[in-house]
Amino acid sequence: REHSDEEEVRSLVTWGNYAWVYYHMDQLREAQKYIDKVGNVCRKLSSPSDYRLERPEIDCEKGWALLKFGGKYYQKAKAAFEKALEVEPDNPEFNIGYAITVYRLDDSDREGSVKSFSLGPLRKAVTLNPDNSYIKVFLALKLQDVHAEAEGEKYIEEILDQISFQPYVLRYAAKFYRRKHSWDKALELLKKALEATPTSSFLHHQMGLCYRARMIQIKKATRNKPKGKDKLKVYELIRSAIFHFKAAVEQDSMFAFAYTDLANMYAEGGQYSNAEDIFQKALCLGNITDDHKHQIHYHYGRFQEFHCKSENTALHHYLEALRV
Repeated sequence: REHSDEEEVRSLVTWGNYAWVYYHMDQLREAQKYIDKVGNVCRKLSSPSDYRLERPEIDCEKGWALLKFGGKYYQKAKAAFEKALEVEPDNPEFNIGYAITVYRLDDSDREGSVKSFSLGPLRKAVTLNPDNSYIKVFLALKLQDVHAEAEGEKYIEEILDQISFQPYVLRYAAKFYRRKHSWDKALELLKKALEATPTSSFLHHQMGLCYRARMIQIKKATRNKPKGKDKLKVYELIRSAIFHFKAAVEQDSMFAFAYTDLANMYAEGGQYSNAEDIFQKALCLGNITDDHKHQIHYHYGRFQEFHCKSENTALHHYLEALRV
């Protein structure tokens, strides 16, 4: 019975969302069905309100729901998990939700130095959830951020020994190795994850970043003048990066960074018309974060300055980037 009550409490957020959606679709009968579900649970659990129940499980579910809506809702998600933790500070799930939210807030703020507010919450979440590979991989990435890569890699190796096939964990383990410049290892993990989730925009984007990094490595080694086999390899890597960045955009039409990476790679390959088309699509994206707007204007400004030799247009977009 207790388990049943807990499941119903956790469903309240979902039912409330269904009621809201059906109401705005003008399907009032369906909306009322879910409102009644909420009311029945609240009355059964002796809530002072027929349609409101104060329970940490609900705040946790609210946090997860907000987290799924993206960067604009991370602060609200954080507040929801914090409210849940006030009641149960050592609840394993609440700590995972809070740690992941703070990690994403760290990661979404690209200005200035690396943010490490999530390091403490991640360590606590791992302590409370020692068998959870998902939270461990985020701790490993944050340790890498704060120049504790060796400690982070121990977690990654532990994770890879424990799991056989978890695409969501593999993709972040691959990100760790990509940032370590172990691109072959990163690509190995990404290809394995892609077998299970071939339409993942994140995986395609990460693969594109690996191919781009290998291309940059060759160009640096040859002082931007690759010849012979090096030149052929550079062209091959550019084609591979374009293929995966393009796939990322096709799978997620709002993936702002994939647009700029694709456009820049087209420019790298001398395909300026294609680069211009992609930048124009990126500039028309709506409902994106200020950080994304900043990146799009900045990269388009660089494209105009260095490839199109249009200083006036470049200056305009640099200023737009600064205004965001």
